[in-house]
Amino acid sequence: MLKPYDKEFNDIRPFYDEEIPEAMKRIIKADAFPLIASWVFPDKEIKEVKQMLMSFKEIEQFQTEVMIPVNEQVIKRSIDKFSFHGLAQLDPAKRYLFVSNHRDIMLDACLLNYILLSNGHHTTQITFGANLMYPGVVTDIGKSNKMFRVERGGKLRDFYLSSMVMSKYIRTTITERKESVWIAQRNGRTKDGIDRTEPALINMFSLSEKYDKILSLSELHIVPVSISYEWEPCDILKAIELYESRHERYVKKPGEDLNSILTGVLQHKGKVNFTFCPEISEAELRKFENYTKKDYYREVASLIDRRINSAYALSPNNYIAHDIRYGQRKYSKYYTQQQYDSFVEHAKKLNEYDVNEPAVLMDIFLGIYSNPINSKQQ
Repeated sequence: MLKPYDKEFNDIRPFYDEEIPEAMKRIIKADAFPLIASWVFPDKEIKEVKQMLMSFKEIEQFQTEVMIPVNEQVIKRSIDKFSFHGLAQLDPAKRYLFVSNHRDIMLDACLLNYILLSNGHHTTQITFGANLMYPGVVTDIGKSNKMFRVERGGKLRDFYLSSMVMSKYIRTTITERKESVWIAQRNGRTKDGIDRTEPALINMFSLSEKYDKILSLSELHIVPVSISYEWEPCDILKAIELYESRHERYVKKPGEDLNSILTGVLQHKGKVNFTFCPEISEAELRKFENYTKKDYYREVASLIDRRINSAYALSPNNYIAHDIRYGQRKYSKYYTQQQYDSFVEHAKKLNEYDVNEPAVLMDIFLGIYSNPINSKQQ
């Protein structure tokens, strides 16, 4: 039995096993339940799905009997080829802090857990933005799937305190409860196609172990994970958001997060690849031992970036966008005319939006796909 968390983590932790039965009762009473159930289990009657959920007594049952089918439906309906690499280097008996680039709100972590669970590894706890954890079926499903809440923004003092709690939580989860954790390399999804780790994230990891900056990271066993989608989830929505936020702070519309979740799940994604990169070793961290803390966090972040970007699986769309954006045919050998035409046809969806500078919007869109090439070259 897993060791329970201290009370200071009650507001952010996922459900305990004993909380699953009540969560299942709430889920089956939700207005959206019939639609969700019919999508995940198209061959089952709603009554049969309800009975299955009501039989669950622990998280592992939910993840095995619900989340595996969820991911299988996503792969079947929206992914042409799903692949992963580097899993063999992970020790099933060891717990890790998976730090990945973040392209889709839900799928990045859910597909990661699908890979782990389907290949004899324990699933990982998953960070989930507090803005998404409003009361209701999304939160009940999320916390039943080992999601824990991450606070973002706020006043400087409140942000520091929440970061300290988060740092303690991650360390406790990995070193004491013996569970892995997944977290994105930055605050929110990458929208411009540039995968870059925030040094502040590395600082946050270290807050709960201030006396030895090498130990503070090495005992977390950081494994960078590179996630790539042939067709970027929510690419049009991301381009619009970046366009509108150029000169003023972007304010999300009601229901926008839920729309992004649904779009990411349902949108055709083509080829999807996950690569588990080599763990950040203590020997590598020792190279930065004499650096100031600020430089130390920056160097570790850069080390993670190099692993993620070098392992990123480029697709024809990346090469097409790069050639179009820079007015060249440099990468024409990496795509066919049919693939080129399909990408251009998809980009025409931007014309549905009435904007003052359509060329700027198009450049932003092309950047989402072309920037991974620039990052890989750097």
